[in-house]
Amino acid sequence: MTHVESSRGWVVLPVHNEERFLGGVLEGIRKVLGDQVVVLVVDDGSTDRSAAEALRAGARVVRHPFNMGYGVSLQTGFKAALRGGASWVVIMDADGQHDPVSLPILLAPVLAGRADVVVGSRFLGSPDYRMPFSKQLGVGLFRLLARLLADVRVTDPTSGFQAYGRRATAFCTHDDFPFDFPDTDLLILLKKAGLKLEEVPVRMHNHPQGKTMHAGLVPYYYVFKMGVSILATMLRESHSYLGRRVEDPRPGSPS
Repeated sequence: MTHVESSRGWVVLPVHNEERFLGGVLEGIRKVLGDQVVVLVVDDGSTDRSAAEALRAGARVVRHPFNMGYGVSLQTGFKAALRGGASWVVIMDADGQHDPVSLPILLAPVLAGRADVVVGSRFLGSPDYRMPFSKQLGVGLFRLLARLLADVRVTDPTSGFQAYGRRATAFCTHDDFPFDFPDTDLLILLKKAGLKLEEVPVRMHNHPQGKTMHAGLVPYYYVFKMGVSILATMLRESHSYLGRRVEDPRPGSPS
């Protein structure tokens, strides 16, 4: 077990029909972080036995009555963690693409107080990871936009393997949170809210069945929706997050 502030940490996994892989992922998290970490599975309307598998592995489970999407599942997890007193939260996929062995590296900047949000980059830490060329173009575009528009300097702005401190977790429970595909637009929101971002190398794997959440026509919708969301984020200068100082939500905590 890696030495971290495990009793105050939560790992949140949005899940939709991941029964086959979920048990192995949960076992890997426990091996790395131990039994004191709260592991929360947000079951987003699965039609398989994902919830039962999560409970069998000792995770907490919150179930959506129907599929509400990745962003809604993430915010459900953030809200549960904040109510549960978490000092840090890790979000990761439940299909085996995000390797739990990288959890200590991902958490280190948050635990050291250097960063509010840490992005795990597959480009810095997984030389064997293979990404389709079309997706590489999309990632490259969003990387460029994030840097030019908000000085967000990360190589992997679409990574879903991230760590959040308590202030960042609290920010993600507000209505400013993008509910569809919270990726580059969320990083820009966090940066404009005054939160500190850092990037670290992590180990990622291609999906064992070659699947992706961006299949069929979804990549085209994703690029369009993300572009609109980024544009709206930059144009809405009177939006509440720009004038709201992000405080530690615990009573009496220093800012």
